[in-house]
Amino acid sequence: MNQPAPKKHAAPKRFAVSHKDREYFTSNLALLIKANVPVGEALEALKETAKSRGFKSTLTQMQNDIDEGLPLWSTLQRSHIVSPQTLTLVQLGEQSGNLVENLRIAAIQEEKQRVFRSKVRSALIYPVFVISLTVIVGLGVAWFLLPRLADTFSQLRVDLPLVSQIMINFGKFLQENGIWAVPAALAAAAFVLYVIFAAPHTKNIGQWLLFHMPGIAKLLHEIEIARFGYLFGTLLKAGLSVTDSLQLLAKATTARQYQRFYTHLGQAFDEGWSFAESTARMPRKLQPLPPAVRQMIIAGERSGSLPETLQNIGSIYEEKANISTQNLQSILEPILLVVVWLGVMGVAVAIIMPIYSLVGGLGV
Repeated sequence: MNQPAPKKHAAPKRFAVSHKDREYFTSNLALLIKANVPVGEALEALKETAKSRGFKSTLTQMQNDIDEGLPLWSTLQRSHIVSPQTLTLVQLGEQSGNLVENLRIAAIQEEKQRVFRSKVRSALIYPVFVISLTVIVGLGVAWFLLPRLADTFSQLRVDLPLVSQIMINFGKFLQENGIWAVPAALAAAAFVLYVIFAAPHTKNIGQWLLFHMPGIAKLLHEIEIARFGYLFGTLLKAGLSVTDSLQLLAKATTARQYQRFYTHLGQAFDEGWSFAESTARMPRKLQPLPPAVRQMIIAGERSGSLPETLQNIGSIYEEKANISTQNLQSILEPILLVVVWLGVMGVAVAIIMPIYSLVGGLGV
C-alpha cells in the first residue's frame, strides 16, 4: 500500500523584526504558555499588542504554521524570529516536556544579549556624537567664515602664516566646491566605515581595531566573557551537551577570536579531552580567556558544578563590564574635550595670527 506523501509547506517569508520585538515575543510567549494558553491563542494575543507591521506579519505566518500542525520549534525556525540558542532550547523543551522552563531561560538570555549590545553602543555613541558635532561645526566655520576673512586679508595685503593659508585655502575650496565635495567626503567616509565594520568579508578589520583600542578592548573582552559564562552555563543547565552549547555560543557572538575559540574547544571535547587538556593543547593566541577564568572553569569541571561556575563567571564579568563602561565614559570626556579644544584653537590661531600681523603693521 502506497504511503501518502508528506505535506509540503509553503516557503516562509522573512520579515524585519527588531531586537526589542524579539525579546518581547520570547518573554511574553513564555508567560502565556505557562498560563496554559494554547500556542495559537498565545500568538493571537501577541499579535493584538504588536505595533510594527513586520512583527504582526511574522506572527500571522507563525499562526498559519501552527494551524497546519507544525511544532513550535519548527515554526520558530521558519520565522527566523529567535536566535539559534533560543530555537535549540525550545526544541529541547518540546522533546523533554520542559518547554515553559526553557522558554523562561531563553527570555532571560534574550535580555542578557540586549544588555550586552547596549553596553557596546553606550561606550561608542558618546565619542561618535561629539566628534561628529565637532566636524560639522568645523565645516560650517571653514565654509562660511574663512572665505570672507580671506577677502578681507587680501584687500589689506596681509602676509598670512602657513597655518592661516592652509585653513583659508580649505575654506575657499569649500566655498567653490563644497556642494559636491562635502557629500562626496561623507559618502566616502560611510563607505570606509561600512567596509571596516560591516562588510561580511572585511569586518574583521574593524573588530581587530576595536579589540586593540585602549579602554574599549577591555570592555569588549569583559562583555564576551560575561556572555560566554552566562550562555554556556544556562545552556548546560537546560540539558544541552557541551559541544552543542559551544556551537550555539559560536553563533551568538560576532567576535571572530571567540568564535574560533569555541570551535576549537568543541572539537577538543568531541575528541574526549577535558577543558584543562583542551586549553593546554590550544595555541595561546586562540585563548581569549584570562588564566583566572580558566582555573575557575577547571575547578568547576572537576567538582561537577560547571554550569553554576560558568554562571558565576558571567555575573562577575557582567559587573566588571558595568564598571568599565562607567570608567570609559569618565575617561573619554576629558579626552574629547581636548580634541574639541585643539580644533577650536586651530581655527582661532588661523584667524587671530593675521589680525595680530595687521595690528603690528599699523602700529609701525
